[in-house]
Amino acid sequence: MLRKRRLDQALNAKEFAVLAGLSYSTTRAWFRLAGFPVVQRRVFWSDFVKWRRGQFEPNKPGTNSRSERPNGPRRSLNPDLPPKAARILAEAG
Repeated sequence: MLRKRRLDQALNAKEFAVLAGLSYSTTRAWFRLAGFPVVQRRVFWSDFVKWRRGQFEPNKPGTNSRSERPNGPRRSLNPDLPPKAARILAEAG
């Protein structure tokens, strides 16, 4: 799991809970929060870090993960994807 975090690979709820030091029930609640950077029940650690910074520093530019978009065309059906997921979809297309 540490390797997945270091490589910024998608983490499921159980992996995320262990790495973040949260209970599984807390993690599941976070995964349901509006604005939490979850995609198909997975989260990228870097997107979580950006989201969390935005929770503590909401007025600081560049901390809101929803405002950051990858460069290039948007090929996603959902424009509200977290940055890492949107970047992967843009590169795949």
